[in-house]
This record gives sequence, C-alpha cells and structure tokens, in this order.
Amino acid sequence: MDFSAALPTFVITLREGVEAALVVGIVLACLKKAQAQQLNSLVYAGVIAGIVASALVGVLFSWGIQTLSASYPEYATLIEPLLEAVFGVIAIALLSWMLIWMTQQARTLKGEIEGNIKTAINQGTGAGWGVFGLIFVAVLREGFETVVFIIAKFQQGLAPALGAIGGLAGATLIGIVLFKWGIKINIRQFFQVMGILLLLIVAGLVIGALKHVDQAVAILAQMNSGFSGLCFSYSPLTEYSSCLLGPMVWDISGVLPDNQFPGLVLKALFGYRAKIYLIQALAYLLFLFSVGGLYFNSLSQQTTTTAKPEQSAEKN
Repeated sequence: MDFSAALPTFVITLREGVEAALVVGIVLACLKKAQAQQLNSLVYAGVIAGIVASALVGVLFSWGIQTLSASYPEYATLIEPLLEAVFGVIAIALLSWMLIWMTQQARTLKGEIEGNIKTAINQGTGAGWGVFGLIFVAVLREGFETVVFIIAKFQQGLAPALGAIGGLAGATLIGIVLFKWGIKINIRQFFQVMGILLLLIVAGLVIGALKHVDQAVAILAQMNSGFSGLCFSYSPLTEYSSCLLGPMVWDISGVLPDNQFPGLVLKALFGYRAKIYLIQALAYLLFLFSVGGLYFNSLSQQTTTTAKPEQSAEKN
C-alpha cells in the first residue's frame, strides 16, 4: 500500500478536525459558564452524528460511482478520469474557500458561536436541538470537505481513508489537550503552518485535476473520432503528448521521479510532479498567486487587527 497518499488527507483532516474541535470546545465552555452542562451530551451526540453523516456521504458517493460504472461498462474507462476531474475541481473550490473564509472569520468565530449558544439556551425547550444542530453542522461541514478530497483521490485505494482516520485522531488529541488539560498551544501559528501546507496540497490537486481532464478528453477522442479535434496539442511523433495541456515544459523523471521516495512524498504534500505540461504549470502558478495571495492578505489583515487592540492597551 502507498502510504504517501495518506499524508495530504491526514493534513487536511487534522486541520479540519481542529477547527471542529475548537467549535466543540467553545460550545462546552459556554454551556459550563451558563450552568447548562446537562446539554453536554447533545454536544457529543452532534459530533458523532456529524462524523457518521460525513462517512455516509462518502459511502453514497462511492456507491454512485460504482453504479454509474456498472450501468455503462462501455464508458468505464472514461467515467473514472472524468469523475476524478469533477471531484478534484469540487475539492479545489471547497478547500480554497475554507482556507480563506476560516482565516477571515477567525477573529469573530468565538463571538458568533457564543451568541448562537446564548440564543439557543434562551429558547428554553429548544435549546438542546439548537446546540445539537450547531455542532452537527460544524462537524458535517468539515467532514464533507474531507470526504470530497478523499473521493477525488479514490484511485489511490485505502491510504487516503487511513490518513483521514489519523487526522481525526490527531484533532481529537489536540482538542483534549486544549480544553481538557488546559495546555497552551499557539493555535494561530498552527493554522498558519497547516494553511500553507493545505495551499500547496490543493495546488497539486489543480495539476492532478487537469491531468484527469486531459485523460478523459483523450479517451473520448479515441472512442469517437468526432471529438478528435479537441486534442489540439496531441502529436503522435512525441513520446509524451497531451490533448489539452500543451507541450511538456518540465521533465526530471530521471533525476527525481514522483513514483518513488522522496518524490512520492513531495508529490503528496507539495504537488510536485516529475513531468508538467504548459497548461498545468500556468494553472499551478495562477492558483498560488491568486488563492495564495488572498490567503496571505487575510493573514496580514488578521495580524494588523490583532495588533491594534494591543497597541491601544499599551497607551492606556
């Protein structure tokens, strides 16, 4: 089994899981402060329900993929790369949005959760369902993003799922360390480091999604000559050719192949490829400059906003 495929899923699940753990910890702290600890059981029930629902989404997606392949066996070779491309694009969009949104909302997250909990408690008999719903949605949101990423990597077997389990265990441990044992961790630096890793992982997913699109178009052109015109960059005289990705601009497979260690690990974590085509290279750089620029801009705004209250406190 290729355990390097578990690394990116571990990183994503760990980061997503810690976000969910922070929500759970804040909710438990609010309930303790409001002397409503009888609702704690519903918090844990929300966590379990969110995890089960996330797993169920993964099972349903996998079942749908298998059913689709079985129903149209003549298109089986086309369906796999096409679905990998589709889920890859969805994972890129979800994880990019989460990366930027979470950074922008980090300053107000605690206040919003506390406000929602107070509102739920004030509802009286509906307080339990309000707390349960808040936790369930938080866990399901993080779990869904991880499930989509795993499905985008379904050609790599069981390893991504094992990485998700490891990330979930790590996030649980961090949550216990933070809220149960009271050990101080610089959570901001943790998210910054994990955010940079996630940015590079998703950038690698961009390259992979384009490869799957290219494979799907090539197979479609072979199955139906009417689509052969889509392969505008294909050349039968070239050993390594593509349909849509243009000429190859990078090939160091003889020095650092991406199917052997350490290239395998670099591929899993940082999007490294031993062979890259022109469109892949441009898309990779465009993603890093656009999404990466938004991410680092959000980080700088967060640092500036945090520094202002500290400066005001020093003046007073």
